[in-house]
Amino acid sequence: MEIGKRLNPRYIFFGLYIFAFLVYIVVGLQPAEAANYQISAKLIIPTIELNSDVTSLKIENHELKTPDTIVGSYSGAENKTLLIGHSSTVFNNLENVKIGDEIIYDDVKYIVGEREIVEKDDVVMPELLESSEIETIVIMTCAGEDLGMGDATHRLIITAEQI
Repeated sequence: MEIGKRLNPRYIFFGLYIFAFLVYIVVGLQPAEAANYQISAKLIIPTIELNSDVTSLKIENHELKTPDTIVGSYSGAENKTLLIGHSSTVFNNLENVKIGDEIIYDDVKYIVGEREIVEKDDVVMPELLESSEIETIVIMTCAGEDLGMGDATHRLIITAEQI
């Protein structure tokens, strides 16, 4: 076999094309969401091996836009922070968190004191966000039946107080 036939330009082009495609898959499709947000803290829940960046959120058009792959935080009252994320990504194991579990948010330790699943329409945001005497985090994500478009019939709400 001649050397010229092994280095056929079609094969070289095809090989370079495959290489470029693989680079695109590995680099181009990686979640770049953290780069799109200003990171304000870390959320760590050791029992479910969660370690996520957190970005501060602002209310826009009477709602908080949940980041796709990291946690969003909102604080509108003294000593109370709401942490939200999608149950299909960052909070995919949140249902395994139990009362008494430790949570570390912004380098501060918290203990889970409440865990409940509430119908979506029964969630009263002003109550969730009202101030607290003790530094408290409230973690919320979708639960129940999938309604599509990143929504569900219920909300899993976990409340933890600073140790």
